[in-house]
Amino acid sequence: MASENDIVLIYFEDQPVGFARIEDITADRKKDWYNVTLLMLQIPVQVVIWTLRGIYIEGSEFTMNGIRVRMEKVVRPHDPPEPDGDEKQDKKPKKQATESHTPGKIISFKKRND
Repeated sequence: MASENDIVLIYFEDQPVGFARIEDITADRKKDWYNVTLLMLQIPVQVVIWTLRGIYIEGSEFTMNGIRVRMEKVVRPHDPPEPDGDEKQDKKPKKQATESHTPGKIISFKKRND
């Protein structure tokens, strides 16, 4: 089951449409229903509250205004395996910054908008 701070992928009519982070899950006044606060990870970012049953938070399909909706918890991919000892030695060390390195130019957003 997805819980607070989890990222979920939201599907409308079996098509993935966006990601959201579950900010809060609180019990609703109706038994077995919950108010789920979602931070929609899109532009512009917005917060929505959906009232859902526990099984919907677990990933079961439900409908909103006749549209089939489903939330799927996003699982972080595993890190790539560490290279063996021989492979570690073959890698070249990262280049160190030198005194001749010049920093990039800083662009002020304030000046840019004026």
